Amino acid sequence: MNNIIYIIEDDTSISELLKDYIDRYGFDAIIVKDFDNIIKEFEQSNPSLVLLDVNLPKFDGFYWCIKIRRKSNIPIIFISARDSGMDQIRALESGADDYITKPFHYDVVIAKIKSHIRRAYGEYAPKIDERVVELDGLKFYPERLELEFRGKNLIITKKEGILLEYLMKKYPKVVSRDYLLEKIWDDIEFVEENTLNVNVSRIRKRLSELGIKDGVHTVRGVGYKLNKSW
Repeated sequence: MNNIIYIIEDDTSISELLKDYIDRYGFDAIIVKDFDNIIKEFEQSNPSLVLLDVNLPKFDGFYWCIKIRRKSNIPIIFISARDSGMDQIRALESGADDYITKPFHYDVVIAKIKSHIRRAYGEYAPKIDERVVELDGLKFYPERLELEFRGKNLIITKKEGILLEYLMKKYPKVVSRDYLLEKIWDDIEFVEENTLNVNVSRIRKRLSELGIKDGVHTVRGVGYKLNKSW
């Protein structure tokens, strides 16, 4: 776990005060810079917890909560002046873990942050056995994005990991392009045709680094299939 807190708040006076206060307690608060690229900034900062307002430019906090939750299980705390019960219910149904109404005491925000981080990463965190996807000696550990094969190990990206996991689970079947696109990207209509090809090529390269040559076959007009050549 890192100490990064991602603040998604369009009121700069509030976000700056939150950052100053949070930084005092040993965390590293990052304020959203581009409200059109919240998910990109989220992935780049890789935070341990998100503070999220409801009223935001273009899309509201409920929308972004759902988007973040599709990519991560980290704690999400809403901070909002909207104090109706329905807003709080909607936040929780969108995947949030908590809801703090404005005006709030900064000590309460810090206490909530510490509490959720303890539950997510500390002594109260649930003890879950690590998943492993295995196919005849090729092992993939999704939680740490690590591949292992015949004594060799390497780290891959999240998208590469998702693709490889489905190819391994579906083996020896062919996995369609549409299926893979749906699993990796939320807005499939905005994905360029070549994007999936690039990521599959990267998987081939990763497998080659482990000694597995031509590890993924392209089935023209259909999709991709793992080539168990080892």
